[in-house]
Amino acid sequence: MPPTTPFRGQPMPIPLALYIHVPWCVRKCPYCDFNSHEAGRDALPEREYVAALLADLDHDLAFVQQRDITSIFIGGGTPSLLSPHAYDALFAGLQKRLRFATDIEITLEANPGTVEQAKFRNYRSLGINRLSIGVQSFDAAQLQALGRIHGRDEAKRAADAARAAGFDNFNLDLMHGLPGQTPDAAIADLDQAIALAPTHLSWYQLTIEPNTVFFSMPPALPEDEALADIEDGGFARLAAAGYARYEVSAFARADRQCRHNRNYWEFGDYLALGAGAHGKVTRADGEVLRYRKTRLPRDYLAASTRIAAGTNPFTSESSTVAPDELPFEFMLNALRLVDGVDAALFSARTGLPPERIARTLAELRARGLLVEDERHIACTNTGLRFLNDVVGAFAG
Repeated sequence: MPPTTPFRGQPMPIPLALYIHVPWCVRKCPYCDFNSHEAGRDALPEREYVAALLADLDHDLAFVQQRDITSIFIGGGTPSLLSPHAYDALFAGLQKRLRFATDIEITLEANPGTVEQAKFRNYRSLGINRLSIGVQSFDAAQLQALGRIHGRDEAKRAADAARAAGFDNFNLDLMHGLPGQTPDAAIADLDQAIALAPTHLSWYQLTIEPNTVFFSMPPALPEDEALADIEDGGFARLAAAGYARYEVSAFARADRQCRHNRNYWEFGDYLALGAGAHGKVTRADGEVLRYRKTRLPRDYLAASTRIAAGTNPFTSESSTVAPDELPFEFMLNALRLVDGVDAALFSARTGLPPERIARTLAELRARGLLVEDERHIACTNTGLRFLNDVVGAFAG
């Protein structure tokens, strides 16, 4: 049953999702700034990690507030390194503590170099109903430059294996703007992904992030003009193939948008479990809390031995989002959606009155950066091209 006390007077509770982080991978990619740690192909401490995840959740159950879990996303690292047996134990523990929505979406990230069809079938039998396969490219030279452990054929086999295992909903992750990549090569990569007929495509530009190998030794990336040609050509290809762009870098067949990610973009709540995982919850008093779990796997595994009365020993930091920061936080997410959001969602998710952002909305509409519709908040095509500037107008 829903909470008896609505958030800040709103009649409906804020949706609640769950993110679970698996921090290990076979090899760290030079562009990756996620919390991932090389484990090679050695045996992982699966039993201990599952126990830690569930102990972590026990400390955060007060955040649930009688809400159903609408989606689960298991990311990494490389979650497909963990065995079906580990996920069986994990889901058994989760379902003892949480109530899953009847139509819950459960996504598992998989690396083509760590999968096999039997494992996919087992994942599917456990209730995982969506895969996100990290292909990144089908070009052998690019895969080597990106530090990937799979090849073109393995990527194709992973997509085929997902479908054969019963996954009628899966995403392919693909990057463009790769080192030395021409527009023709980028579109050829995209054409290969489309040919595998995923229900969802995440197609995004490689960016160089701090604390990565590429940051300290930057590769030569395509010029802006080539990047613009890649995007224009790619958007046309995707639309012609039946993939609608619904977020800056997300494209989906009809009714196959990623519900978990939409919850982020619509400023929903999400619990966070696992080393380095980030969460955001709205407390019963309406305050928005952001928190992060202990980053290093060994410290996370040891957290249950620490005494922390009244707090979660797995949490390394947490802070309340100040009311003045909420407009920026909300728009940072919502304006990534190509169709934007209903204007009423701002107050429903932040507890702030619509007047708080009325002047900024009017100014951006006058500049042609937001659509001319007071009942809706969405970027124009120009606004999407200058999204950082649009979102920045809500800061401070």
